[in-house]
Amino acid sequence: MHVDENHRVTTVAQIEALLGIPVPRVAQKVRPRLHSRDREWIGASTLCLVATASAEGRCDVSPKGDPAGNFLTLDERTVILPERPGNRRADGYRNILSNPHVGLIFLIPGRRETLRVNGRASLASDGPYFDALELRGHRPRLCLLVDVEEVFFHCGKAFNRAGAWQPDSWQPDRLPGHPALVKEVEKRPDPVEDLEAYYGDAYAQRIYVETAPSDG
Repeated sequence: MHVDENHRVTTVAQIEALLGIPVPRVAQKVRPRLHSRDREWIGASTLCLVATASAEGRCDVSPKGDPAGNFLTLDERTVILPERPGNRRADGYRNILSNPHVGLIFLIPGRRETLRVNGRASLASDGPYFDALELRGHRPRLCLLVDVEEVFFHCGKAFNRAGAWQPDSWQPDRLPGHPALVKEVEKRPDPVEDLEAYYGDAYAQRIYVETAPSDG
């Protein structure tokens, strides 16, 4: 890691000297359980980022996406996320088996703010809530349950800076399309035409279909 030792930051005091200290309102906004508005936000969210770490500290962040209403809150302390068909890597789930601490960020497209939830996770292969999470004929085989320890709203400055919801700032064509990237980076033997067909319009129709293992 190329960091000049004269400028390496190694203490909390250095961080605070550089960034400042949060005002009391910000420092004290963390809550130990879900407010009714938090539960409404989670119910309206269509995208959640799940951060985990292994017992050795190796980190992973995985996106989970579904139509609104498919991230559940059983009560003020319990959040449930269904697992949908994917690439079967299960990196985050493997981490949870050895280190249950997780961080979640719930997003609502078009809203600049996010809801952050930290807690301890466990995995379930069935339960009374599984039927409610069936979608397009797909009943989840696995659910992530999070016992909430901290929850708070995060301001929208990052999304403002990124222009995340401003279409006129988007530049999706700055890089080659995904089939070309996969071909080059992963050294795939498939002809690029086959990859374009695989990742084309039909790809979105298969997102809730159990298929043979794919590269995702």
